[in-house]
Amino acid sequence: MRKNPWLMLAVLFFVFIGLFLFAVGSSVSAFFKGGEDAVKVAKHNSILKLELDGVIIDGKKFLKQLKKYREDENIKAIVIEVNSPGGVVGPSQEIYTEILKVRQTLKKPVVVVSTGLMASGAYYAAVAADKIVVAPGTMMGSIGVIMEFMNLEKLYDWAKVSRFSINTGKYKDSGAEYRAMRPDERELFQELINDVYGQFKQAVADGRGLKIDFVSQYADGRVFTGATGVKLGFADEIGTVDDAYELASDLAGLDDYDIFEPPKRHAGLLEMITAQAGGGDDDAESSFQKSRGLESAIDLALRKVLHTELANRPLFLMPGSW
Repeated sequence: MRKNPWLMLAVLFFVFIGLFLFAVGSSVSAFFKGGEDAVKVAKHNSILKLELDGVIIDGKKFLKQLKKYREDENIKAIVIEVNSPGGVVGPSQEIYTEILKVRQTLKKPVVVVSTGLMASGAYYAAVAADKIVVAPGTMMGSIGVIMEFMNLEKLYDWAKVSRFSINTGKYKDSGAEYRAMRPDERELFQELINDVYGQFKQAVADGRGLKIDFVSQYADGRVFTGATGVKLGFADEIGTVDDAYELASDLAGLDDYDIFEPPKRHAGLLEMITAQAGGGDDDAESSFQKSRGLESAIDLALRKVLHTELANRPLFLMPGSW
């Protein structure tokens, strides 16, 4: 019986593909699923470089790297490069606490440097460090708390949508977007953010060695330059990123050092497709919302247009940043 040459070519093609995939299986898997670059090991006398960028939603990426490398015996100090307007209260406080642990428990110096933006929650985290280095024009401060609510009652009326809730107490639906807020609810939320506000001021006073009354004079949400921040005692010195590493090496008693930067994680093809459909890992959406594909993407777009993604949450965030 005569053999079909096209069939033979097809068989050879699939065999070749199979061998190729077997040989580079891990690379193909990484291409589709994503992962970290090649594992890096810190050299002796290294300074760990970390970055705190953008709005602080959950802080997971930063905290993961900090916890992973801070106990490495080769890491003698940490420099955190900040460019952030702040973010959600809880994650900002968690970052502050974990930085403080490095100093108090591991006895390793931490230097924060910002040549761009270091406001509100980002500044809250920064005051846990040994030293803060800023550029003269760095935008910093914004010590305060903000909580934003949306009243979409008229929009629902226009859309002929009637929303209501059944709850177990008069405050259970406080902050709901389908009705106006009552005076007693406003008072309740004001008490809440006043409590968090006091925590912010105390953290700054403790971290910077300032009197609480002095901090309160400037804790009205104002943003000031790095030059003013140094003059007032909210930062230590004017300098560059390189100056921050030199300062960290001096604090750690190093004559020579290497800068260790954790390997960056690259997104795989499947992750990029998912991100296009329902938002990336850094968005505030739940995993359930992400799994809904197009519906989630529409929901995300509406929330971004209406600026509701951070609504009803106490924030250490510079206004106008979201």
